[in-house]
Amino acid sequence: MQTLRWWIMLTWLAVPTVMYGGYALLGLLNRGNALTPFQASMFRAGHAHAGVLLLMSLLYHLFLERTRFALPVRHALSAALFAGVLAQSGGFFLHMGIGQPGAASLGTTVTTIGTVLLVIVVLALVYGLFTAQ
Repeated sequence: MQTLRWWIMLTWLAVPTVMYGGYALLGLLNRGNALTPFQASMFRAGHAHAGVLLLMSLLYHLFLERTRFALPVRHALSAALFAGVLAQSGGFFLHMGIGQPGAASLGTTVTTIGTVLLVIVVLALVYGLFTAQ
């Protein structure tokens, strides 16, 4: 656990930002027409992905410690995981700001990049757990 301690602390520090995001969303929704239905939908999607993926990150680090990966590999996977979470959820917020309903935008691309990063780190973790036997 000590080897990934800083990544775990960074993840825990990011959790209150998601909590604040829920508070901000509620405030915007209570104002009535502060967000269009499209913007509200993208905000909800970004917020939900951020929360779930951050909590998944905490489990990821616990399981990553059970692999035989060298420390630099563990740090690289943790960095890719963090970048993937930011890109996956952040792309929804970016799409909310610059995108249009029914059309792709830079936000869509960022979310896709985040998805690819997350798939890679999850597959790496599964491989690491499989070979740790």
